[in-house]
Amino acid sequence: MFREILELFHKDNLLKQALDESYIMLDIDRKMFFESVQTLRKKNTAELKIDIMKEDLKINKYERRVRKKVFTHLTISGTTNIATGLVLTSIIIDIERIGDYTKNIAELAINHPPQLNGGTIENELAELEDKVINIFDQLISAFKNSNVETARELMRNSKEITRKCDQWVCSMIKGEITLENSSDAICLALYIRYLKRVCAHLRNIATSIVNPFHRIGYREKTKNDTE
Repeated sequence: MFREILELFHKDNLLKQALDESYIMLDIDRKMFFESVQTLRKKNTAELKIDIMKEDLKINKYERRVRKKVFTHLTISGTTNIATGLVLTSIIIDIERIGDYTKNIAELAINHPPQLNGGTIENELAELEDKVINIFDQLISAFKNSNVETARELMRNSKEITRKCDQWVCSMIKGEITLENSSDAICLALYIRYLKRVCAHLRNIATSIVNPFHRIGYREKTKNDTE
């Protein structure tokens, strides 16, 4: 379905503009995420190379512009292509939420200037961060090219990441993962939580490539599903 929707977007100038702006939003998310993680985890200063707050405001501005273009299109064309507008509106909500959680990671970096170390899970955490960046890159490509198979793979991979994040937080609560001080422990727990939410919203976008509108945000339908 998403491929047909994408083709329709490219035929309509207003929708194409809206779609192109959603691509820009996702690219900004990726840039914000990478820089926030680098500052929090690789540096001993709170200095960010880009203005995260300013970039987040850009995403919010693009979201309003996309909504306006979709609404204008539907007003002119009626309900014939309503699915296209609903799908894109759903996608940009997830893109905007990624920006919010990335901003939260930047706030951690600002308020925790020393490089954050993952303690006993440091190596696993570094690998997970690389996986999230990889999901960003693959999703941007799959989104632009309507690559269903890649989107399916990203859905599986992101689900594994969110489960690992849940496991780590539970282990920290139980005292199975310890750090040198309470500041590090609080920062790490929040960081893991934000990583989980970023990945969950990336997964939601991937589901929009695979699923019909009513199943966006959920797993792909199987033979045993009734709805």
